[in-house]
This record gives sequence, C-alpha cells and structure tokens, in this order.
Amino acid sequence: MRHPSEPAIEVRNLKKSFRDVTALDGVTLALEPDRIYGLLGRNGAGKTTLMSILTGQGFPSSGEVLIHGTDPYENDGTLARICFIRESQKYPEDFTPAQAFKAAALFFAHWDQELADGLVADFALPLTRRIKKLSRGQLSAVGVIIGMASRAEITVFDEPYLGLDAVARQIFYDRLVEDFARHPRTIVLSSHLIDEIANLLEHVVVIDEGRILLDEDADSLRGSAVAVTGNREIVEGFIDGYRVLHRDALGSLASVTIQGRLGQTQRSMAAELGLELSPVPLQQLVVRTTMAAQAEPPLENHQEALK
Repeated sequence: MRHPSEPAIEVRNLKKSFRDVTALDGVTLALEPDRIYGLLGRNGAGKTTLMSILTGQGFPSSGEVLIHGTDPYENDGTLARICFIRESQKYPEDFTPAQAFKAAALFFAHWDQELADGLVADFALPLTRRIKKLSRGQLSAVGVIIGMASRAEITVFDEPYLGLDAVARQIFYDRLVEDFARHPRTIVLSSHLIDEIANLLEHVVVIDEGRILLDEDADSLRGSAVAVTGNREIVEGFIDGYRVLHRDALGSLASVTIQGRLGQTQRSMAAELGLELSPVPLQQLVVRTTMAAQAEPPLENHQEALK
C-alpha cells in the first residue's frame, strides 16, 4: 500500500533520444495522487513520448520513472493500475465496441459497467457495429468510454476526444468531472483544445522541445499574466521590471503581455495612466510562454524565471 504522501508519478531527469533527435531532455516531475493534470504543448513537444514512458509503453534513454514507487516498464502489477488511451488507439478490426468493453473489463480491476453503459447512451454508440465500420467520432467514443469506465488509479488521455464533435466533447468533460468527484484518481489530459479543458485542470504542465516550461497549480496560473494595452511609451514605462511574454504594436499603441500579478496599487496606477489591463486565458498564456522561452537563452531553472 502506498504512503499517502507518495507521488502517483515521479519522473527524475528523464531523457529520451531517437537517433539524432532528443524528444525529452532532463524532465523532472512529481504528480500527486487524485488530481487532474493538463499536459500541454505543441505537436512534437514531447508529450506523447513522455506519456508513453509514464505508462510503460516505452523506456527512457536515461533517468527514472516511478509509478507509486515502482518502474512501470514490463511490470504487470503496475501496468494493471494504468489506463492509457491515445488519439490513434488501435483495436482488433473485427471487434465490436461491446467486445472491446468486455476485454477491458477483464483487464481493469475497477471497471464500472454501469458507467460504461451510461456513456454508451450519452454518445449514442452502436455496440454491435464492427470497429472497422465506426466513424472517427465513434472510435473516439470507444476510447473515452474505456478510459473513464476503467477507473484506473492513473488514467492518461492523449487527445482521444479530438474525434468527438463539440457537443460530445462537452459530454465527456461533464461526465469526467462528475465521476472524478465520486471516484478520485490521477488523471492526465493532453490536448490542443486548452481553453476547453482549462476549467477541468487542477495542475498544468507545459512541455516544449522536451523540456518543462511550466509546472504550476492551475489556480496559481490564473491571473499570473496580464496584457497591458495603451500608449506605447506609457506601456513601456509601466511594464519596466516585468518579464515580457509578448509584444504587439501598431503606431503609437502597444499591447504587451507580462508575467506577474498586479496588486491594487499597480492597477490603480494603470487606470490613472489610461492603460487597459486584460487577463490572459490559459491557452494564450501557454502560447506566449512557449514563444518567449524560444526567444530566450536556455535557463537552468524555468520555474524561477516564471515566478
């Protein structure tokens, strides 16, 4: 039995190379049990490689991965506690969704058939149609249902819900939050649709070029960046001393996104100077942070630079 304070997932100086490409470069993370994490980043940032290693589907070139204190690679006991659903999840073509769910029920000790049945109805999934005859959206629904109904201690979704339409994705988000409230577990969501999942996330990890750029509680990120808009000279004077994430300018007007929390004194000063302050949504914060990191020389400690 794991100790209550033990991380669900611990990663230490993880590196992964494919010939001359470095996919992961010194990744260190500790994910706590029973929280919803967002693993965010561009295509090719290293997200899928990291998730594959975390779930025992691959192995690192160096470094260490521990799932509840044990290495997941070729460890059947640990792997039985993990559910990893990919966007391109493969199933036997002659299977039906019903057969896929029966197979999953045999593998996952906490499988909830009642939850699976409810999700089948929510997504209007044809249970007896062959997998090879399903639409992309229906295939996505199969993966989402397995991921949720498995109730695995660690559940990792690598964008399997991208094939769902907007209504079906919202059903997934709603059902995920409802079931997590009743049955907490460690959930990792990878997605390009950052604004859609922003309200689900308790913790955000941003990766780019194989390195961690952000590793923060979602609550601490909200309000951690501000867009300052107004006369260019006044804006530049106001933001002096803050880390700049992005600049836009048109004539005498400028809009600058800065990293930092503004207190009431700074906000009052901005109003007196005729400046407009706007909150930065999570998606824009991720994009601006990634672009700013690319424009700067490497930092030994990204977290300190972001505070």
